[in-house]
Amino acid sequence: MAAALLVDEDPDTANQHALSAARRAGRVGVVRETAAITAYRLGDFATALRELRTYRRISGRNDQLPMMVDCERGLGRPERALELGRSVDRAALDTAVQVELAIAMSGARLDLGNPTAALGELEIPQLDPSTAYSWSPALYSAYAATLEELGRQDEADEWWARVDRAAAALAEVADENAWETVDVVEETLEVEGPADELAGAVDDEPDAELADEPLGDEPDDDEPAGDEPGEIDDDNPSDVDGSAAD
Repeated sequence: MAAALLVDEDPDTANQHALSAARRAGRVGVVRETAAITAYRLGDFATALRELRTYRRISGRNDQLPMMVDCERGLGRPERALELGRSVDRAALDTAVQVELAIAMSGARLDLGNPTAALGELEIPQLDPSTAYSWSPALYSAYAATLEELGRQDEADEWWARVDRAAAALAEVADENAWETVDVVEETLEVEGPADELAGAVDDEPDAELADEPLGDEPDDDEPAGDEPGEIDDDNPSDVDGSAAD
């Protein structure tokens, strides 16, 4: 929670909170995801990519694939970024993730000096100027910037104007929703039967604790293998930084 609250205004402190959480709960997907996001915000793309790989292993989700592609770009490996982006079926991704992936893939094409291919990455069904979604301004902006790279300034100006219109429309909807109210109705339920029967229906036995199995991660080809934040040696119960486990 502290990392989420601070990531925009103080990403360095947010990253410290995330790493502290990772040392204590390294097998929890959202913890590794948070560590990755804060590292990404600091420009530590190698750490972010490693943490995202671990998050992907734990959760089985591809929702952070666009950030993984962007990390490969940040490490100066646009070819690997494109290969990673093509490794999944885009149709299986949520719409917002599809859009983010298209933007990241377009950026990798620009890194390789191919703005024509970069424009093609962005020409997806979601590039619809008639309807604004939360991801529309970012998609329109990427498209406009790529048109400028191609020297098509008149078209770029049209899309920059669409960015402004989409942002304004989304802000208006957000303001309207801010005033939305919901009626809450409380109902009293009458339950028939003696009180002792009701008490007996409650299971006072605690749930059995599930044993976690160690989860590793595949090291990057360009990085030395080693322990990752939050990984615990089950034979020697201590944190990877040497402090005693609670």
